[in-house]
Amino acid sequence: MKKNRHDEKCAQGCAHGRRTFLKATAGFMGSTLLGGLPFRAFAQAAELAPADRCFVFVYFSGGWDQLLAFDPRDPTEFTADRASETKILPGYDLINDARFESRPLIPAELAGVGRSNIDFGPAVGTELAKHYDLMTVVRGINMNTLGHEVGYRYFLTGKMPIGSAARGSSTATEIVGQMKPRVPIASISYNVESYNDRYGGYANALRVSRRDDLLLTLKGSADKLDSEIEQQLLDFRGQPVNCEQAAYGARGVGTTYANSQEQMRLIQSQGLDKSFDFLAAANQPHGPEMAAIRGRYQLNNINDVNGERGRAATVATALKKGIAQCVTINLTGGLDTHFGSQLTHANNQRRGFDALAMLVKDLRESDHPAGGTFMDHTTIMVFSEFSRTPLINSAGGRDHHLSNSALLMGAGIKHNFVFGRSGDIGMAPGTFDLRNGASDPNGENILPEHVIATVLASAGLDYSITRVEPLRPILA
Repeated sequence: MKKNRHDEKCAQGCAHGRRTFLKATAGFMGSTLLGGLPFRAFAQAAELAPADRCFVFVYFSGGWDQLLAFDPRDPTEFTADRASETKILPGYDLINDARFESRPLIPAELAGVGRSNIDFGPAVGTELAKHYDLMTVVRGINMNTLGHEVGYRYFLTGKMPIGSAARGSSTATEIVGQMKPRVPIASISYNVESYNDRYGGYANALRVSRRDDLLLTLKGSADKLDSEIEQQLLDFRGQPVNCEQAAYGARGVGTTYANSQEQMRLIQSQGLDKSFDFLAAANQPHGPEMAAIRGRYQLNNINDVNGERGRAATVATALKKGIAQCVTINLTGGLDTHFGSQLTHANNQRRGFDALAMLVKDLRESDHPAGGTFMDHTTIMVFSEFSRTPLINSAGGRDHHLSNSALLMGAGIKHNFVFGRSGDIGMAPGTFDLRNGASDPNGENILPEHVIATVLASAGLDYSITRVEPLRPILA
């Protein structure tokens, strides 16, 4: 299995800059020789036309509280007096902050759409909830794990890990592998793992742990190389004269590296790093454009840029500029709250949901060159590794819970729809006739692979790698 690795603790300064080009090039190795988009076609695609179909995978890190998000309960029915019976305590009154509703949120009815069929927990907020006309919420997903890494990798790939080791390719890799988009960087993974176990290097994600890493990768460096081996790799032009040299020559790593080098030089020559320079001064050539992004995403300083809103702006820029087809992003974290107040968890979720709302609004209001808006061409999946227990523990927090939810939005997905449910006792995963979504005591659990198969099927892609059928009632 190929795993894109990123050294998240690499040294700062010149050494990092000198190696940026080489590391980025290595990430694209194989794009010509291993069956990917031919370099000539890639060069012809350098005008940065957006992909006709885009995908965003949004990860909320730490295990979210579904009572606060996509599987709420009415606190007048699920009261503290009945908690020993229902094993569910919404705890909305314990948030004690006027910004959060004290009961599930039903967004205002949209003209021409009708009433929302989805109710939301207080952490979601009105800004995201008002996009209910683009959403399907899947409830009662059985994660079959209470481990962070296992649940996280399960949802990334749609395959239960072996131990904690991921199996299979990331969903974004599967999409890129099948579609071979004509964009410079087909897939970006922002502080999220990425896996590739069956495609050539062309399907690898560019992994970055923060926005600065993306800027460094996309920006050419004037620094001289400090490694003789590195220089020899870049300067390799000799003809093979023996078996060893042949291995590095005509069809070996040397040619592969040279092709990747040229591909990376083309990417860097486009000045794509400037597209993400959100704090650029007004007198810079791209200053007015960056000012508009700052206004839309409320980016007032570097902390905002590196936070949830800046990450959302990065996603939108990558898609709208035609830089990437798939973006997988760790949008927010701090959700592993076994201790402390309900307000802490609600605040951490709200930051992510407000940023997601900004992204959706931006994509809805931006025209796509192929017609319609970017949201008409984009499928979004929002997930976490599992949820929190429906009862509050003695430390004022919630622990790990098997049942989970996911949010799907946009292209290829039925809108204003709920599929599945968790139980009214302990929020246990439900069993369903997956052909129609009806509750069935003899039916099946909804699993992460069903959600992944549905995302693939929404774009007409082969989902057989998941070994399950998609949730067809969700498909538009």
